[in-house]
Amino acid sequence: MPSGGDHLPGRPPGSLAGGRPDGDAAASSLATAAEAAARALRADPARLAAARRLSPGGTTLPGLDQLAHLATQLLGAPSAQISLLTDVEAIAGGVGPQAGRAGEQGPLGQALCSLTAASGAPLAIADTRADPRVADLDPVSSGVVGSYLGVPLAAGGGDVVGAVCVGGPDPRAWSEQDVALLEQIGAAAAAELELAALSGEHVADRALLQLTVDAAQLGTFDLDLVTGRLSMNERLLQLSGLTPETFDGTPEDVYSRIHPDDREAAVAAVRAVTAAGGAYAAEYRILDPDGSTRWLAARGSTLPAGGPGPDRAPVRLLGVVHDITAVREGAQRVEEILDSMAVAYLAVDAGWTITYANVEGERIAATPREELIGRSFWEAFPATVGTVFEDGYRHAVTTGETVTFDAFYPAPLDVWVEVRAVPENGGLGLYFLDITARKTAQRSAEDARRTAEAANTRLALLAATSRQMSETLEAEQAVARLAELVVPALGDWCVISLLDDDTPARTSASARAGTAAGRPERLRRGLHDAGSWHHDERLRPLVEEYAAHRLEELTDAAFVWRSLRQARPVLVPDATRAISAVLRPDGRVRPLLAELAPSSAAILPLRGRGRTVGLMTLFAGPDRAPLDAEGLTVAAEVADRAGLALDSARLYRQQRDLAAAFQRSLLTAPPEPDHGQIVVRYTPAAEAAQVGGDWYDAFMQPDGATVLVIGDVVGHDTEAAAAMSQVRTIVRTLGALGEESPASILAGTDRAMANLQLTTTATAIAARLEQDLDERERGVTRLRWSNAGHPPAMVVHPDGSVLPLVNLHPDLLLGVVPGTDRRDTEVVLDRGSTVLLYTDGLVERRDQPLQEGLEELQAVLEDLAAQDHDLDTLVDRVLARMLPPTPEDDVAVVAVRLHRQDRPRPAEAGPQRVPPHVPPEPDVTGRRPRRR
Repeated sequence: MPSGGDHLPGRPPGSLAGGRPDGDAAASSLATAAEAAARALRADPARLAAARRLSPGGTTLPGLDQLAHLATQLLGAPSAQISLLTDVEAIAGGVGPQAGRAGEQGPLGQALCSLTAASGAPLAIADTRADPRVADLDPVSSGVVGSYLGVPLAAGGGDVVGAVCVGGPDPRAWSEQDVALLEQIGAAAAAELELAALSGEHVADRALLQLTVDAAQLGTFDLDLVTGRLSMNERLLQLSGLTPETFDGTPEDVYSRIHPDDREAAVAAVRAVTAAGGAYAAEYRILDPDGSTRWLAARGSTLPAGGPGPDRAPVRLLGVVHDITAVREGAQRVEEILDSMAVAYLAVDAGWTITYANVEGERIAATPREELIGRSFWEAFPATVGTVFEDGYRHAVTTGETVTFDAFYPAPLDVWVEVRAVPENGGLGLYFLDITARKTAQRSAEDARRTAEAANTRLALLAATSRQMSETLEAEQAVARLAELVVPALGDWCVISLLDDDTPARTSASARAGTAAGRPERLRRGLHDAGSWHHDERLRPLVEEYAAHRLEELTDAAFVWRSLRQARPVLVPDATRAISAVLRPDGRVRPLLAELAPSSAAILPLRGRGRTVGLMTLFAGPDRAPLDAEGLTVAAEVADRAGLALDSARLYRQQRDLAAAFQRSLLTAPPEPDHGQIVVRYTPAAEAAQVGGDWYDAFMQPDGATVLVIGDVVGHDTEAAAAMSQVRTIVRTLGALGEESPASILAGTDRAMANLQLTTTATAIAARLEQDLDERERGVTRLRWSNAGHPPAMVVHPDGSVLPLVNLHPDLLLGVVPGTDRRDTEVVLDRGSTVLLYTDGLVERRDQPLQEGLEELQAVLEDLAAQDHDLDTLVDRVLARMLPPTPEDDVAVVAVRLHRQDRPRPAEAGPQRVPPHVPPEPDVTGRRPRRR
């Protein structure tokens, strides 16, 4: 791949590696990613030294060109290149129109390979012109390189010395398999370079050996063929795994160190040259004492008696031995790369003789490579003759073009293969990819797709049923969702029926007994159609009318009663005729059914916790087959999940209503003093059966003062509710008997709880509205309160401002320390003010600090105050805005609004309601005193 300014004639400058920028391009390239990569590569001295060591200089390594050629064949790329990167890019090998040639050099800053080497990882660019990292490089901008795949080339020490890359002028995608194959070729290229470097070093060593004995690396031997004595230098002793002490001068000492698999051939080579004379050559492995092996190559020649001559018997064998382990390992690596490929590979020569087969080739051919190599390809694979195989192979040889096709090879192989026939070295390289599994998968793909779609539909329907039915605890909403879920997945239209909560549950056994007794009226009274749906929007009103009247017109023999009694599915074939037969003939439903014209129906009980809570009736139209066994199983699962969800909703409603009724039974209606309006609210937690310790109270003391109390006993169970009732009674009794201040009431409650041995604790606020004649004339009221660890009350002034009633020194909770000294705090309020007391459920959340809740409440009150709502509306809107859809805690609220006393009691406050012994309020206008 040409690089720098040197490029092949007739081609634009640049290559897969790089090119020479000039003019404006040179200026802009300084800021490219490739230039940054080049600087990093030049800054690594160890890497530079490793790259220079492997540089072949002016020597051409044919093995690298062969590996580049192999890369183009395996990856289907037009060009491949192997580059070494020192302070310049040097091409070590390459093939293809976009590749440089061995020996060419170019600047690092214009080389795509610089990016690959600097990153130390594979670099795949499908479209170089669209990649900002390389778009401005000369090989890209000139149109030479449109796609690029490169992998780092690493030396034995791990230093990245260059890159192996493939590419072409057009964009293309690169797969993970492409990267893996190129990495394997990169490993072989590194081995080839290492081998070349070692070979060069070996030549230098031989030159040095001529100058110094100490630097000798060759083993030498002299075998006397007459006496059988063998002489070896120290190097050969080392190479043979012997020492002067273990070597007694016979060839057998060396033979004993040769690998058993190589020994027979090595001995035979010596005997042959001993008998006939001439040149001697052998390669064999030596077993070292530590179990490792090394490859040795021996070369020599015989000497006849009396010196050289053609007809004299050989008397001596002289030769040298050297270590070729690195060479053999490099070749082994190439073979290992081929053997590790998932693609089978066979090579045939120009005479169609098989010259090589890798491991995958053995597997696909079901024949050991030893039996394949040397045979005629047509004899080894006779089924290819006269088929697409032969046509493709001969076309590739004739045209020199790569041919790719899919074909089936019959018994005994019975294999589908993707074939790639590539002309190579006058012969043909055949690449086979076993695609039998792919073809088998393709044949069954449609069945698998249908099966998967059915399973996905089933799972999605079940998941949607569970999700939709659990999102609401209201039965009517759940039923409406269920009807829409199952249509059209399970039927063309559907009717959902529900049993009332108070309808007795029936087991299957009792139901069958009830059948004999014949009591359909009990079921008829408890069942009602609660939802319906049709996949055709035009027919939905018809289905709704059908569902609205069908139960009242069904006879006792109807299928729905049978399903209810037996608590199992009932299938109805020929549904229009069969259902019409159990409808009153003079009713309005028969014509509706005839118009809907169901061909079949399935009635499934909705079961939950051992009871039937309703029915799901699925109808199939004339163009739909009845439910099969799988469909009925899915429908039954949907019915079971829906039944469980509906029964859970029923239990929730019953438990929630029971808890709320019990809680409210512990609370009483407030008094309504003159010009004072009191509103109370109680909202239970969303969790069913959770009665809690929240309470409110409002009562009048004998002197006519109004006392407000809000409290919360710790806990959310029946024990907390019972404790709340006791604490509330104590507070109410102590406050109602006399004219005690709030602090005195709470202090007395502490003492009473201790005397009664109540172990609970509670927060509370007691507040007393007081007013003397002077304050009445001025239109103000004093609010005196005491706080036992409770959230502060809020005062909404007539001007809309909001004041939290915060104690400077908050007191302990009730029930913590008997005898706690409790204090009163006072504030003077203008008439028209509103006081709001509440429990912590209004402002406290698990995910929100209390202070944030208090600030939110204050902001809500300020906003609502500006809207000038009456007290009931104000309290209701506070609850609506502050509480989540499913409250986590009970909330009790008591609010009082101080209406102006110089005007009649407003109608919105309702009638006055005070105890009869409470004295009337004085009339500052001089009129007759009025009752409070």
